[in-house]
Amino acid sequence: MTAVLVVVAVAALLLAVFMVVHAERQRGRVIRRVDRMTADLGYDHMPSVSPDESVARLATSLERWRASVVDVAYEHRYRAALEAIPLGVVVVDADRNPLFVNSAAAWFREGRHSEAVVAHAIERLITLSLSGENHEETVQLYGPPRRLLHLTAAQIEADGESLGTLVLIDDVTEQARIDAVRRDFITNISHELRTPIGAMSLLAETLVGETDTAVVESLAERLSREADRLAATVDDLLELSRIEHGGDADFEPISLQSVVAGAHDRVRSAAQQRDVEIGVNLPETPLMVHGDRRQLTSAVFNLLDNGVKYSGSSSAVVSIRGRLVDDEIELTVQDSGIGIPRKDLGRVFERFYRVDSGRSRNSGGTGLGLSMVRHIVANHGGRISVESAEGEGTTFTLQLPALPPPDGEEPPDDRSDGDMDHEVNPA
Repeated sequence: MTAVLVVVAVAALLLAVFMVVHAERQRGRVIRRVDRMTADLGYDHMPSVSPDESVARLATSLERWRASVVDVAYEHRYRAALEAIPLGVVVVDADRNPLFVNSAAAWFREGRHSEAVVAHAIERLITLSLSGENHEETVQLYGPPRRLLHLTAAQIEADGESLGTLVLIDDVTEQARIDAVRRDFITNISHELRTPIGAMSLLAETLVGETDTAVVESLAERLSREADRLAATVDDLLELSRIEHGGDADFEPISLQSVVAGAHDRVRSAAQQRDVEIGVNLPETPLMVHGDRRQLTSAVFNLLDNGVKYSGSSSAVVSIRGRLVDDEIELTVQDSGIGIPRKDLGRVFERFYRVDSGRSRNSGGTGLGLSMVRHIVANHGGRISVESAEGEGTTFTLQLPALPPPDGEEPPDDRSDGDMDHEVNPA
């Protein structure tokens, strides 16, 4: 009996030892498994001595991993935001090491002369900023193309500690051009309005107390002309403003034949007074465009009126021709007048620009007609060009997107002028 009890006790002890060993092995496997998970997160490679320690290390690593994931998400968001803005952005740390350069600022690293000038300016601003002096600078690049850049540097700080510098690069070329145009416009319009207003004031003063009927009639006539000139300038300014800010709400399919006919009717009287003949050369098949009839008629009228005014002699001819070239309609207005000097060709479409300061005033022009033509053509998605030589006349060419002809009609052939339907309308 005693032997049986001893055997049972020994068996129980062995079972207990086995269970303890098995539990320890399981415990070790759990610890090692948790430690591997911690190591996979990349934060802690030290072995743990207890499950509690391994779990605690894993929890700490998970918290650090969660914080890093949040930091990465914020970093991606900030980088995407900085990449989206149109300004060039350069960020360096306190040791001048580059941290971020967006695509709008990456071009200055290409190494050409202009880029080297900008890179040098950026380095200079970074040096000033890291020394505690925020600074800004304007850099002129002579191109081509000419560019004007405004650079601003600011130190990045947190809790009183410098973390680096941020440099912003703003291309202000277009803004500078707009400012220059605005200044020129104010100067020009002031001059244009001052001249007739001054003349009207002087004529009105002269009229006061004048008793000679002939003199009064002469002064009154001149006063009326100056008032008409002032009114014409204001009307053209209002029309130009309407054209510049107008949309395509009034666009509709129209034929250029009807546009030319309307413009021809408006210029007929002036052409007759100057003994100038208007030649119209258009195909019978409609040349269709999608546009504003009033605007297009105004554009063609201004070109015809310009040709009539500067024809230079009586019995002159101003011709207008139209044809379809591929998917565009080409309209040319040609005169054989005094022409435009080569140096002035690039500026004839500017507001108030005059090739000769005296000839436009003598002809009654406001200096806004060609500017309106340019804006009208741009509104219709087209292009305008000019060719001229002094004493040989001027040719303006408009190119406008064409609409398909009405159903049942064939598009006009792209033929030479001699093969086109021809009509000369004496004004």
